[in-house]
Order: sequence, then structure tokens, then C-alpha cells
Amino acid sequence: MSLAITKQQTIVQYTKLTGAMDKHDVIATEYALTIYLGEREMATIVCTPNHVEEMVVGFLASEGIIRSFDEITALKILPYRGAVHVTTSTAHTFSQNQFQKRYIASCCGRSRQSFYFYNDATTAKRVDDPVTIDANQVFALMTSLEEEAALFHETGGVHSAKLCDSYGVGTVRTDIGRHNALDKLYGYSLMQKMDVQGKVIVFSGRLSSEVLLKVAKIGVGIVIAKSAPTALALTIAQELHITTIGFVKEQTFNVYTYPNRIIMTADEARSEIACTYPSMDKK
Repeated sequence: MSLAITKQQTIVQYTKLTGAMDKHDVIATEYALTIYLGEREMATIVCTPNHVEEMVVGFLASEGIIRSFDEITALKILPYRGAVHVTTSTAHTFSQNQFQKRYIASCCGRSRQSFYFYNDATTAKRVDDPVTIDANQVFALMTSLEEEAALFHETGGVHSAKLCDSYGVGTVRTDIGRHNALDKLYGYSLMQKMDVQGKVIVFSGRLSSEVLLKVAKIGVGIVIAKSAPTALALTIAQELHITTIGFVKEQTFNVYTYPNRIIMTADEARSEIACTYPSMDKK
């Protein structure tokens, strides 16, 4: 797929020092892609038009349509029609509540109370990965995301997400939609038949409930974000045993749930904090 992901635009920039002046700027593009499952229109996603096949695969897995990439028998992208046609090896029957045409905007996802929908309840499972990382690696992982997010540096208008090991070795995907960036990572992991145990997700935005659900569906136990979580996201994280880290700055970060996955240098402080959270042991 070869659609442009940026465009050049002449703008007027104003500064207190120099006043108004013309300059060239790089703008992120938006692309509306309609997914057809068989003959049925499933959803229209507004996205950045790169790694589209990964995004579609990740979206279908996130919605519970497929469990592995092998279940897709055909996937044809028609870039200039804004359509992708998918067939799967398994026939799907949907009730009105489970399947409906939806318009997924780049800014606010599905405009829904995430964990109350059927597909979320069946695809977002508890993550019992025993993965741990050193506290200093949290800073290094956020730095690695920022350094590798080239499209963000060009435009300032996209979200970035990275699926990696504790040393930062992994894959970065970007999109105007935060959920799309995660679907691209999900699709990538499925297409590569990747074992995500021991992996971490690093994310450029805030931790909404939708982001947390995507992380759970991918099966990753630690998510590190630049910004803050929402209350519903933390409720989901507690229920699904996901370690959430937010507000990562140069010298500090906050651990909101399951800090026992983070190896901290101040052992006494860690023990004190960890005791306020439930154990990940199965009951």
C-alpha cells in the first residue's frame, strides 16, 4: 500500500520575537478504510495509511473474529477505494449486540464503555506473565520509543507504540489513532507468530480503558505510558493483572497497579508499596 502518510503545507507561524512568517510544515494524513468481512461491511477506521494489513489483522483479532493469522484465507486491500476485503476459514454468525457497523474515529475510538461489550469480555483475558523489568529500564524504554518515533517527530500529530523486550529490542508502530497503533502491533505479533511472554508495550499517549483492553488482548503484562491513566483503565488493569506505569519523566514515573513486576533499587519502598496491591497468585 503506497498512499502518502504525510503532506507538505505552507503555514503562517507566529512568534513573539519575529512575528508572522510563512514556513513549510509536514502534516499527518488521515485515511478512511472500510473493512468488509465476506460480503458484510464491518467497520470504517480512520487511520494513518501504513502497515494497514497489520492493523486489519490486529483489529479482527481484537474483535474476536480471528484467533490467529492462519484463520485469514484472503485479505485484499483496495487502497484507492478505501476498502479491504477479508475472508476467514471460519463462518461467523453475529447477533445485533455482537456485530454492527461502527465508525471508528481517530480521536476517540469507539465511543463506548469498553469492558461492557461482548467482544471485550471474551477477548480480554487475565495476563499472568511473570515478566519483570528493572526500574531504570522504564526510563530507557520510553527514551527508545521517543527516538524511534520518526513520524511523530515529523508531524507531531500521531501516537506511537512499541512492542519490545526489557532491553528495548522490538517494533514501533505509529498512527493518528492510538488504538490503531496498538492494533498494528497486535497484527504484527500475530503475523510473525510472536511469543509475547516477557514483552512490554511502551505508549506515547494516555492510558485509557480502550488502550488497556488492547494491551490485555495482545497478552502483555506491562504497559508504560508517557501520560496518565484513567480510573476505568486502572480498574481493568487490576482485574486483568496488568502493571500500569504512567507519567514517565526524566527522573520519575508512577506505578499504578502490580508494582511487583518492577525491580526497584529502593527495596524497602517497593515492599511498602507492593503490599497495598493484590497478589497475582491465582485464587
